[in-house]
Amino acid sequence: MPTPLLPSTSSSRLLAQQALSRAAGAPLLSGNAVELLIDAAANYAAWLEAIRGARQRVLLENYIIRDDVVGREFRDALVERAQAGVFVAVVADWMGCLGQSRSGFWAPLRAAGGAVRVYNPPQLGHPLGWLSRNHRKSLVIDGITGFLSGVCISEKWLGDPARNVPPWRDTGVALRGAVVSELEAAFAQSWGETGIALPEFSAPPGPATAPGDVSLRLIATQPSTAGMYRLDQLIASLARQTLWLTDAYFVGISPYVQALVAAARDGVDVRLLVPGSSDIPVVAGLSRSGYRPLLKAGIRVFEWNGSMLHAKTAVADGQWARVGSSNLNIASWLSNQELDVAIEDAGFAGQLAAQYERDLANATEIVLAPHRHPGHREQVRSSETRPSRVRHGGGSSSRAAAGALRLANTVGAALSHRRVLGDTSTMPLFVATLVLAALAVVAILWPAWIGWPFALLSAWFALNLGIRGWHVYREHQRHQDNS
Repeated sequence: MPTPLLPSTSSSRLLAQQALSRAAGAPLLSGNAVELLIDAAANYAAWLEAIRGARQRVLLENYIIRDDVVGREFRDALVERAQAGVFVAVVADWMGCLGQSRSGFWAPLRAAGGAVRVYNPPQLGHPLGWLSRNHRKSLVIDGITGFLSGVCISEKWLGDPARNVPPWRDTGVALRGAVVSELEAAFAQSWGETGIALPEFSAPPGPATAPGDVSLRLIATQPSTAGMYRLDQLIASLARQTLWLTDAYFVGISPYVQALVAAARDGVDVRLLVPGSSDIPVVAGLSRSGYRPLLKAGIRVFEWNGSMLHAKTAVADGQWARVGSSNLNIASWLSNQELDVAIEDAGFAGQLAAQYERDLANATEIVLAPHRHPGHREQVRSSETRPSRVRHGGGSSSRAAAGALRLANTVGAALSHRRVLGDTSTMPLFVATLVLAALAVVAILWPAWIGWPFALLSAWFALNLGIRGWHVYREHQRHQDNS
């Protein structure tokens, strides 16, 4: 029986609950039902069934809605409901859908009476506004059923069986109970950010009994609020036995890495599961550059062996779990609109922990190389890193030995599901050196190639800041005239 995440004494437990609520900026809601949905196929099937059964309203919010087979199936389901008189509202992110779907994709839904809004397109007066994205993935049906996850609406999540590409690994939940009204309020906030506020809906008739007995918090973060970051930090501090994390784009900032390291050194079994191959390679490189301090502290790091691991989950002490859209990086914590659910229920946490162990069966553990000589500095080598060339003893035989060693390391990693961490710091330094050297050469030989982009960038910021200043001045004048 795992030790509870929260203290057992009533006064200490109340203080811990208060700390969790204040950190997340979200109250604890009781009487909910939660269903775990693994991978896109299960999420899509549940979402489409719920949409097709809607009677009053469908509220859909997603970072990527792509014009492909999956996207068109969702759009057509929304069109059919809109034609039946159901209120349909969609919020899609401008950057997420850039190159994925155009305005014409939504024309049938708008013609049927549905409403579609795009979150935060570039606009004058906000030169850096585009940095904030709506990264949420949610669906609310009739104010009764809700869904949230890390899954976007794109056939990419289903893999490509014809090319032997497995589906992306992702996680979502279906929700019923008091949390659904909070989920609807989160959608209303996003909708209000893009135009006129959402109309008031009549409350659905309440059931005679609660849908379930699960207590949870819905964390709907907005730019600069950092509720999820504060909660992640607090959970790292409260965990007593286990803290198992899954993340698609882990780029741990120093304070959070220190929290994980402190937990591991205090005896907590901390594990991190991340993609082995990423759809954003530069993020994968940044993630790997942060492995070493984690491994040195005793944190176990695993890389997924499938096509892409996109899930964002955490489970602590078999009592607390988190599922949602937030990654463990500064963009999710401070810049984006995100949506997560933190669940305080041993049954659900047990399901997520069991899934985590199944996921590790398809992952490779990253380890540090053992010390070769007592008193010497740690020696680290990767099965994917070329060994240093031996200059004596014959070139061809040395290359053959090196090739055999690489093959042995690769086979060993495949058999043991473990791989020695390679040099993660040299490549970023060399890349940065080459980029800066290239810029220096261009600046010396063709200064206009540097000057013109810099001039255009300066003019862009000057124009936007001027417009922003004018709007602020006009608003100030308006307040003075009214006072």
